[in-house]
Amino acid sequence: MGNICRSPAAECLMRDALKERNLSHAFVLDSAGTGGWHVGNKPDKRMRAAAKAVGRTIDGAARQVCENDFNNFDWIFCMDNDNYANLLAMGANPEKTHLLLEFVEHRAVREVPDPYYGGSGGFRDVIALIDGAVCDLIDALHTTTP
Repeated sequence: MGNICRSPAAECLMRDALKERNLSHAFVLDSAGTGGWHVGNKPDKRMRAAAKAVGRTIDGAARQVCENDFNNFDWIFCMDNDNYANLLAMGANPEKTHLLLEFVEHRAVREVPDPYYGGSGGFRDVIALIDGAVCDLIDALHTTTP
């Protein structure tokens, strides 16, 4: 929602996964929130600490989704149904807008939980969930991207 926890984590973890697969050239990535509360702020320190604990780095500065995003990106992925509804209300194309976990068939969880109001364990769980999901997403997208 505010682009300081889940979405910057997904952007950075996907960027790492693309680099490991030598596919960085095939994708343009960015993350943004549906709300503007944290615009310009670094990712949440708890999310950065959870990533660092597994040898990963989460960086960037929060920004809010803008109308140009709906034209400039082929796909928009969100973490939960609230953000999905917010994106559609903002003008996102429902055919291009998806939950991140839609592409992870083996999981019962369909939304990435928001760890913001919880403890450090929630941030660790979200890092693990997103890290696995972006690999499955890359596999799905790479087969459909020219």
